[in-house]
Amino acid sequence: MKMKKVTITPLATLAILLISHGMLWAVQDLPAPDDVVAPPKDAQRSSSGLASKVLVKGTGSEHPSATSTVTVHYTGWSTDGTMFDSSVVRGQTSTFPLNRVIKGWTEGLQLMVVGEKRRFWIPADLAYGENGRVPGMLVFDIELFEFQ
Repeated sequence: MKMKKVTITPLATLAILLISHGMLWAVQDLPAPDDVVAPPKDAQRSSSGLASKVLVKGTGSEHPSATSTVTVHYTGWSTDGTMFDSSVVRGQTSTFPLNRVIKGWTEGLQLMVVGEKRRFWIPADLAYGENGRVPGMLVFDIELFEFQ
């Protein structure tokens, strides 16, 4: 029996490694909200242009500061409805310092309390810019679990 040589690409090697360690998951897009194109009239607006709307009221009374480390679940969409990132899809919350993220997140999460879920419409100048990783306005649903 003649053996056939099989070439495994670096990407395939990485996928095999991740699967063997239980770290590869299927990415499935979450549907964009109906108001992904623009904030509704009842959204709160800040002087910077950030718009937001509370989806689920929180239980806390304290707010994170610009230097707090937060633990959240989030999903982000571009205004054409394309989901570009989601901790919800990955099934794992994300923790990071607010002074190390886009300006819209730093400003927006300071409005939240623990247990709150809020939708944000973040203008390009508070996100990645018009020519950034995801250009234009971004829409995020963010749920705040805790902060330090």
